[in-house]
Amino acid sequence: MQIVETARKTKETDIALKFNLRGKGVSDIATPINFFSHMLREFSVHGKFDVQLSAKSLDCDPHHLIEDTAIVLGQAFKEALGDKKGITRYGNIFIPMDDALCQCSIDISGRAYCVCKFDLKDERTSDFETVLVPHFYNTFAQNAGITLHIRQIEGFDTHHIIEASFKACARTLRMACAIDEANKDELPSTKGVL
Repeated sequence: MQIVETARKTKETDIALKFNLRGKGVSDIATPINFFSHMLREFSVHGKFDVQLSAKSLDCDPHHLIEDTAIVLGQAFKEALGDKKGITRYGNIFIPMDDALCQCSIDISGRAYCVCKFDLKDERTSDFETVLVPHFYNTFAQNAGITLHIRQIEGFDTHHIIEASFKACARTLRMACAIDEANKDELPSTKGVL
């Protein structure tokens, strides 16, 4: 399964998602946080994931909205991978954006783990609370069942650092879930499971 439609409604948020793992990077994203919507569009374009997302906040708390969006996106990614046969499994990239440089490494392992290292000087960029960046990545990794290491190597512009990290995460996911044509019927694991 590569196209997943899912929803999550709580007392805090109302989220609907259609996610295509092997798309063209087409997105239709609506959240009440403009900068977050911008980052999700970057995620879609650079991962070549088609993303239709409507995320509404019912309690006006951006923490809950970003957390629940990460839950839904992570779960959809995991479901879209299906049995994981033939995937490359690993990905690693460095992405520059002007002053910013971010590195991302991913293992689609079935073992959820996340390490985020950022030095963001500003508490906000545009309408986005920067403390929520590591929270987004951790929640996504937990629900996708991946090991995710993402870090800022250089940078002083908060917008550039966060944007470089979203691009890096998307492109690394794209690498890791790409099909290894020479081994497309095999799981890339000595254990026989991922």
